[in-house]
Amino acid sequence: MACILFPASMTMAEPDAGAYLAARHAGVANDFAAGARYFTKGLLADPTNGYLLENALTSYMALGQVDRALPIAQALIGQGHQSQMANLALSLADVKAGNWDGVFTALEQGRSIGPLVDGLAQAWAHLGQGDMRRALDRFDHVIASEGMEVYGLTHKAYALASVGDFEAAEAVFGASSTNGMRYSRRSAVAHAQILSQLGRNDDALAIVDGVFGRQLDPSLHALRSALVAGNAVAYDAVSTPVEGMADIYHVIAGAVRGEAPDAYTLLYARAATYLWSDNTPAILLTAGLLEDMGQYELANTAFSRVDVADPSYHAAELGRAEMLRSAGMKEAAIDVLDNLAQSHPELPQVFATKGDTLRQIRRYAEAADAYSKALTLYDDASPVKWFVHYTRGISNHLINNWPAAEADFRAALELQPDHPQVLNYLGYSLVERGEKLDEALQMIQTAAAARPDSGAIVDSLGWVLFQMGQYQEAVIHLERAAALEPLDAVINDHLGDVYWAVGREIEANFQWQRALSFGPTPDDAQRIREKLDRGLDMVLRDEGLTPIHVASGHD
Repeated sequence: MACILFPASMTMAEPDAGAYLAARHAGVANDFAAGARYFTKGLLADPTNGYLLENALTSYMALGQVDRALPIAQALIGQGHQSQMANLALSLADVKAGNWDGVFTALEQGRSIGPLVDGLAQAWAHLGQGDMRRALDRFDHVIASEGMEVYGLTHKAYALASVGDFEAAEAVFGASSTNGMRYSRRSAVAHAQILSQLGRNDDALAIVDGVFGRQLDPSLHALRSALVAGNAVAYDAVSTPVEGMADIYHVIAGAVRGEAPDAYTLLYARAATYLWSDNTPAILLTAGLLEDMGQYELANTAFSRVDVADPSYHAAELGRAEMLRSAGMKEAAIDVLDNLAQSHPELPQVFATKGDTLRQIRRYAEAADAYSKALTLYDDASPVKWFVHYTRGISNHLINNWPAAEADFRAALELQPDHPQVLNYLGYSLVERGEKLDEALQMIQTAAAARPDSGAIVDSLGWVLFQMGQYQEAVIHLERAAALEPLDAVINDHLGDVYWAVGREIEANFQWQRALSFGPTPDDAQRIREKLDRGLDMVLRDEGLTPIHVASGHD
């Protein structure tokens, strides 16, 4: 499996060859269900094989079936194998059961998970046993360890707040903030709740606004509203040692995401949700990792774990819709978004996402309507409003509502001046329509200066010059565009046209042949074939356009 490092002590016996090969294939594909099945089958023939044990263990953990992984973990440890994941599985069982003596025993026996987890596990285990003095000593030990200060401080504050010592917890957070500590979502909420318990709602509001801004999800909006109303917000961010350990596993998963293999990161996300079953941020992280690995059924199951009453239900459903869209199930994604629009009609991102999905399946008029609804809901200061204007503009353009499309593109540019993507689309569209060519050229030149390595934008620059009859200069830019995007049918077609315009007919035909090989649209393909048969001038004449008088003398 991609997530496993195999210690030298793990020797390979001869497994069931069929099960072994099937398990290896499942591992490459991140098919954890098949991996669990076939690695376990292999163990029937070779029950002491460390490689099979380790991979069966991690397959079950990746599935979130930690209880089924435990006997395998015990077998690995009992046979003398060194396995971080076995240590993790057994520690999870002890923490969830409140077996704090078991946590200490495992560490005394050298069954380490890692310095950070080991240190915080001891601190929370002492608190689980009711010994706050020893717990604080262990938190301080973590704080003093290189690279662990921020985690130790945060968890020390959680621990103090969990027993109601809000003044001490605020002192820890306050000192940490002075030293430039960066908040996580949970730690920011925790600090705000602690300040509220101390009657300092204004200070709590400053944290919420400073960390999250004003475009808040329902959970944060409820928190902010309670603070504004002067209510004493209860502390519930991390309330128990079990939740404390779940949080650190979630934090580790988030920290290594993108750095470590997804399958490895998934194990820590699963550890967090095993200990804290309604830990919504960890559930969403788990679902996102599964989606990234193409495990859409498992991702759907994970997203569906978030209850409709959860303040983050909308985030889970938006994630599920995006997952369904990635899986090619766009109609199912729209059904999810339709339901979410009914339950959360105040959220603009629901309608913007619905617009994106409808646009992907070419239901452009409906997409434009969804974007319009989103625009009525977004705050004027929203940083994404320009993009919704841009995507609505594309939708309007594709249903031939050019006045509305142009208005949207110009609105996007008012909010995001000189954005290359918008400038290119508007400029290219104007060129295609034969309108405002001087302005279009200026727009595309600005876009090309900002994105000189974008084949699409450089192509637009060459094409507007072609349309303006500046053929020699157009050649330079279209050749560069073809070098940047050599497999693009439209760019190769454009290069063929400009070669024809300057009398390089053999090269023109070559580029048109290349364009055909790269899958143009059916209409474009038919036009290219006509150009190959009769030349560009005859095609233009048939279309009622002015033929190009090429340098070779053809009329």
